[in-house]
Amino acid sequence: MKFIDEVKITVSAGKGGSGCVSFRREKYVPRGGADGGDGGEGGSVIFVASERKHSLLDFRYRNIFKAESGKGGSGQNKVGRGGQDLVVEIPVGTVLKDPESGVIFADLTEAGQKSIAAKGGRGGKGNSHFVSSTHRTPRFAQEGQPGEERELKLELKLIADVGLVGLPNAGKSTLIAAVSAARPKIADYPFTTLTPNLGVVQYDDAPPFIIADVPGLIEGAHLGAGLGVRFLKHIERTKLLVHVIDVSKAPADNPLAPFEQIEHELKSYSEDMLNKPRVVVLSKTDLLEDPELLGKIEQDYLELGAPVVLVSAPKRQGLRELVRLLTQKLSEMDGQ
Repeated sequence: MKFIDEVKITVSAGKGGSGCVSFRREKYVPRGGADGGDGGEGGSVIFVASERKHSLLDFRYRNIFKAESGKGGSGQNKVGRGGQDLVVEIPVGTVLKDPESGVIFADLTEAGQKSIAAKGGRGGKGNSHFVSSTHRTPRFAQEGQPGEERELKLELKLIADVGLVGLPNAGKSTLIAAVSAARPKIADYPFTTLTPNLGVVQYDDAPPFIIADVPGLIEGAHLGAGLGVRFLKHIERTKLLVHVIDVSKAPADNPLAPFEQIEHELKSYSEDMLNKPRVVVLSKTDLLEDPELLGKIEQDYLELGAPVVLVSAPKRQGLRELVRLLTQKLSEMDGQ
């Protein structure tokens, strides 16, 4: 399935039905007496977060959503039928915002959450409402009010417990495939991961957690370079960040350079990123033949203060230790 995480749409609520001008037929009652009923309410456009949806792909082929209008009132004070609401399912984690100002209307982070994106118009009042001592036979009624209409930008931000960050081709896709049932596309060239991949990971009897492998970062990502903010927004909701460092390509003069570059992009995108706990994974250790160099790189990263795990996904080395560590960290953060 193609992954779509941003779309622009138009939502239009239904117009309220018009009130009715009617007079009942009764002897000794002027013109029979006003008995025009009210118009029905217009239907609203309602978005609901659903776990059945995983992408915004449906909105690429349909971008106008209009609810039903209310029906007009009728004689004998009968109220017109209200327009049916249009309920639209969207993936959990979708943000509804104004495409121009960026103002957020709703952020649906839990299954079942709802948001009225456009409210239906009010039905008009029938002429029976306008009878008075001085105006016994009103021959007018109210028109129904138009429903709300607006453009919206839908933006999907993945909800995962752990986010893998790193340069392109750092080994994130191989890692998520090794620790979960996810099967991302893997190859030796930049931006293999063009769309986010989610995997479910479980350590022994502990509660499972969701890990996200998303497109790699390059310099200037926070300004939109490469896949830019389309990557960064997907790690905003994660509880824990895992830096994946390819030790086989770490610069000899500054092994911390890949980490520092990613940290710069994270900080430039949002200061809130600095508050997320980090774990460092030194990947592709099987490609580094010099054990002394590997030990030096490990020591350099340990001095940063974050836990460091050495991993070789093809040889299945360090994977269980990594999953155990992530499970422990998440448990501590959740107060379990």
